Amino acid sequence: MTVITFLGAGSVVFTRELLADLLSFDELRGVTLVLHDIDPERLETAEAIARRTAEQLGATPKIVASLDRRAALDGATYVINAIQVGMYAATVRDFNVPAAYGLRQTIGDTVGIGGIFRALRTFPVLAGIAADMRELCPDAWLLNYTNPMAMNVAYLAAIAPDLKVAGLCHSVFWTVHDLCKLVGVPLDEVDYSAAGVNHQAWLLRWEHRGESLYPRLDARIAEDPELRRRVRMDMYRRLGYFPTETSEHSSEYVPWYLHHDSEVERLRIPVGDYLRISEGNLAEYAATRTAVLAGEPLDLHREATEYAPQVIHSIETGTLRRIHANVANRGLIANLPEGFAVEVPCVVDRLGLRPERVGSLPPQCAAVNRGFVSVGELTVRAMLDGDPRLVRQAAMVDPNAAATLTLDQIWSLCDALTEAHGDLLPDPLRAPALL
Repeated sequence: MTVITFLGAGSVVFTRELLADLLSFDELRGVTLVLHDIDPERLETAEAIARRTAEQLGATPKIVASLDRRAALDGATYVINAIQVGMYAATVRDFNVPAAYGLRQTIGDTVGIGGIFRALRTFPVLAGIAADMRELCPDAWLLNYTNPMAMNVAYLAAIAPDLKVAGLCHSVFWTVHDLCKLVGVPLDEVDYSAAGVNHQAWLLRWEHRGESLYPRLDARIAEDPELRRRVRMDMYRRLGYFPTETSEHSSEYVPWYLHHDSEVERLRIPVGDYLRISEGNLAEYAATRTAVLAGEPLDLHREATEYAPQVIHSIETGTLRRIHANVANRGLIANLPEGFAVEVPCVVDRLGLRPERVGSLPPQCAAVNRGFVSVGELTVRAMLDGDPRLVRQAAMVDPNAAATLTLDQIWSLCDALTEAHGDLLPDPLRAPALL
């Protein structure tokens, strides 16, 4: 019996999309779906969505909802993790407190001040999940969607190296999808490969019938001045390889853009954009709950299948697929630090998910990645060691914070966010970090 457990199932829109993808596979229409959330109302909504999705697709899964995480994990074959510790209120603090210091952010979920504190809220919960899985479902695959992806996967690799963990993110796929539309080439005729770190990987190969598509992209950029007014296009033109996450994300991982009013205007950077996105997510949740409880049909149309359903289907059926996923760097990328999480091509079949060795990234790409990785390494180490000074040191080496704030401001900001998040943070990291 295949048992798929959803942690954070109350993220109902994402859960709806995953369920629609899963139950669209003939071989998965009779699986057991176990939904877990700590919010009773959101869990009730997720269960209603699961039952409505199955009904609309004519599938017959067994559906179980539980507020008890251990009960939800007991006997799981696959665990899909989509939790958000602290929810919208914590996200608002991650933006408003730094903004008071003059620090601009766009998304705040990956590195930077927002990513550091999101990680520190999430790590204790991940530790509990890992401990429960080792006891209750040690052979299960943990498919993580929770950000900050790279830090979370690196932390899990450090505390539970025996667990089978893969971090899944659709940024590589949608980057290639959108670029193919831009240059007018069908996606299903294109071969591509990317590598780096999550939200800052690089499109190393992008070919149509053996021919690189980069010259076509160069021509499109040359003929359209508005295309040049985006961060990713600017980075590509200067670095030679296209980054695999949106301009909104990419702008806050480097020191070059957000500190300068002129660059924010030139590249149309939407400062604070994730607050608007989060408000939209709350509205969409409310609308979805109202609709499903009123008996209205769900919109199950999907342009593309998410990675987790593909991974599960491949392992269950032996269907060979190649995707991009996040795993610990065990000799996969030679010029990035060993042990931290990297995003690389992976083969998936009945034997599981197996990453491909990339070798060395182009040196300029690895140099940019190392700034990203340094923040993540220090954040993970802060949790492992229980050292609040390492939290400040992670913020000190963050490219965006370092370009904007003095060291005293960075330490003061970390103090303020530590106080603001309170008991969402682990006790050792709430202690004063004295100079």
